[in-house]
Amino acid sequence: MKRLFPAPFLSLALWLLWLVLNLSISPGNLLLGAILGFLAPLLMRPLRPLPIRIRRPGTILRLLLRVGCDVLVSNLIVAWGVLNDGRRPVRSAFVKIPLDLRDANGLAALSTITTVVPGTVWSELSLDRSILLLHVFDLQDEGQFIQHFKTTYERPLMEIFE
Repeated sequence: MKRLFPAPFLSLALWLLWLVLNLSISPGNLLLGAILGFLAPLLMRPLRPLPIRIRRPGTILRLLLRVGCDVLVSNLIVAWGVLNDGRRPVRSAFVKIPLDLRDANGLAALSTITTVVPGTVWSELSLDRSILLLHVFDLQDEGQFIQHFKTTYERPLMEIFE
């Protein structure tokens, strides 16, 4: 059954979405929606991520609290930097961060974290996933920033996913 319907809830959702978008439950739309709901998950199966195996669930809560705190603090820092633009120039820079994290799900979570925290933008990941290029809004000390990034975000994600 799993071979024919690799994602049964997705199939059902696609079928219902087809019917809602067409505003019709005619036999043709019922059939086309069923075909879409059946074929789309089958054709997209190779694109589905590997199952996630979380090793330390307690670390997730600590990481979420830390990210939430960093979001609040970073919002204030970025707002202060924008408001005081004329007094002290902002030192924006690109930083190359060596990564030890290799898990695809962990890297996806890391990219989400850097997107959520104001003042940082995920710019590029090397093909071998060993170096992350990150743009930082106001960089004081590159070495300290890299150390903070690795201990605050990368290390907990390695505990969770690897």
